[in-house]
Amino acid sequence: MTKFLLVLHVLVAIVAIGPVTVAASMFPPSARRALADPGDPRATETVRLLHRICRVYAAVGIAVPVLGMATALSMGVLNDAWLVVSMVLTGIATAVLLALVLPRQEELLEAVEAAGGAEATASTVTPAEATSTASTSTPASGEATTTASASTDVAASTRVTVQLAMFTGVFNLLWATVTILMIVRPGSTTGA
Repeated sequence: MTKFLLVLHVLVAIVAIGPVTVAASMFPPSARRALADPGDPRATETVRLLHRICRVYAAVGIAVPVLGMATALSMGVLNDAWLVVSMVLTGIATAVLLALVLPRQEELLEAVEAAGGAEATASTVTPAEATSTASTSTPASGEATTTASASTDVAASTRVTVQLAMFTGVFNLLWATVTILMIVRPGSTTGA
């Protein structure tokens, strides 16, 4: 039973955590590309897909610590220091993903979709409408404020992509450390 649980734990870790680490790492540069070119539907769809992968596989990833605990109980190593440290790091990685990575991805996805919607709205105005509007009205101060706030939103979104890349790196380093601890098992009496 121990070998079965161990194999299941490792397979679920590979299938669930691997896609999250890769998709989360790809998300910040993809979001920057989508924000830079709001008219590109493919860039927007890429950002949406990467976020969906992170959300779905994060939910599936709950099985990893559950199977890990069952395996540790079966092996009789639940109180070993390497396993306790791994469990703490797994908890921290989960907190980073749920509290820092996924919410920022959602924020950026909303910004990308909003920028794409604004681009689509702007592109539906015909040249004749733009000319007649320009000749019959003078620019209001609200229009200048809207343009300034749009550029501020892009700068804020760029800042969020940088923060997201940092938090994603922390998440990935935590999982890499857990993986190393699971392989090396320092101080373990069960062998490496």
